[in-house]
Amino acid sequence: MRTLTPQRIYILIGYAVAATALFCAPLYLNDFRLNLLAKFLAFAIVALGLDLIWGYTGILSLGHGVFFGLGAYAMAMYLKLEASGGRLPDFMEWSGLSSLPLFWKPFESFGFAVAAGLLIPALLALFLGYFTFRNRIKGVYFTILTQALVIITTTLFIGQQAFTGGTNGLTGFSTLFGTSLAGTGMKHTLYYVTAALLIVAFVLCRVIVKSRFGKVLRAVRDGENRARFIGYNPAVYQMVVFSISGALAGLAGMLFVLHVGIISPSMMGIVPSIEMVLWVAIGGRGTLVGAALGAILMNSAKSVFSENYPDAWLFFLGLLFVIVVVFLPKGLVGLFSRITFRKRKESEEHDGAAAISHPAVRAGNG
Repeated sequence: MRTLTPQRIYILIGYAVAATALFCAPLYLNDFRLNLLAKFLAFAIVALGLDLIWGYTGILSLGHGVFFGLGAYAMAMYLKLEASGGRLPDFMEWSGLSSLPLFWKPFESFGFAVAAGLLIPALLALFLGYFTFRNRIKGVYFTILTQALVIITTTLFIGQQAFTGGTNGLTGFSTLFGTSLAGTGMKHTLYYVTAALLIVAFVLCRVIVKSRFGKVLRAVRDGENRARFIGYNPAVYQMVVFSISGALAGLAGMLFVLHVGIISPSMMGIVPSIEMVLWVAIGGRGTLVGAALGAILMNSAKSVFSENYPDAWLFFLGLLFVIVVVFLPKGLVGLFSRITFRKRKESEEHDGAAAISHPAVRAGNG
C-alpha cells in the first residue's frame, strides 16, 4: 500500500471536498443554475476523455464533437420517440415520411439508446484509429483527418432532413420514463446521475493512467519509436485509448441532451470540437483534474460574461484565453503545481540551512 504522505492526504481531502460540493449543489443553487452546472459536468466528462488521448498519449483530436454528437443523437432519438407517443415524429411527417425508418425502431428502448450512445462513438473511434495508427499517421495529419470527420458527419446529418431533423436537429422532448423533464425532482435526479457519472469517469481515467497501460501510453507520447523498439505496439494502445475517449464523449452527449433538451449538427461541428481542446489546455493538459476543472470553469466564465456583458463578453473570454495560453502554458493546475513546488523547495532549503547551522553539526565539523 502507498504511504499516506501529507501531500496525498491533502489531495484526498480535496477530492472529498469537491465531491461533497457537487452533491450538495441542489441545496444552494436554483433550478436554472443547477441545470447549467449539470451541463458543465457533462462537458467535464468529454474533457477527461480528450485528456486521455492528448495529455497522456500525445494525440490531438479536433473531432471529438462528432463522438459527443453521436451519443447525444442516440439519446435524443429515444426521447423523441417517447415524446411522440407512438406516432411518427413531427419532423418526419413534415419531410413526407409515412412510417418510422427501420434504424429508428430499436431506439424505442432506453437500454438500446444508452448502449448505442456508448458503442457507436467507441466503434467509430476504433475504426478511424485502426486505419490511421496502423499506418503511423499522427501529428497534424491525424488532426486534419479528425476535422475532415467532423465536416463529413455534420454534412451528412444536415442533408438527411427526414431522418435526423436536418439543421434544426432533434428537440421537443418532454418526458423520461413518463416523468416530466421540466420537473424539479427529475432535474435533481439527472443532476445527481451526472455528478456520479463524472466521478466514475474520473476514477476510471485515473485507474487507466496509473496502471501499466497508462505508463505505456506516456511512453508512446514521449517516444513512440522507442516504445516500438522495446516490444510494444503503439497502434494497439492508441486505438484502445481513442475508443475509450470516444465512449466518454458519447456518454457526455447523452447527458447533455437530458439537461438541455436539444441536439443539432452545429453542436458537433468544428467550433465545439476546438472548444473542447481549449478546456483541456486551459485546465492543464496531462492532469485529469485540470481537464475537468477547465471545462467547468471556462463554461462558467462564458456564462457569467455573457450574462453581465452581453455586448463584450467574447472580448473578455478571448482575453482570458490569451492570458492563460501566454502566461500559463501548463494550464491552471500547472500554476498550482508550480507554486507548490516552489514552496516545497524553499522549505527544503530552509530545513537544510537549519540543519547545517545546528550546534551539533558545527561541533562535528570542528
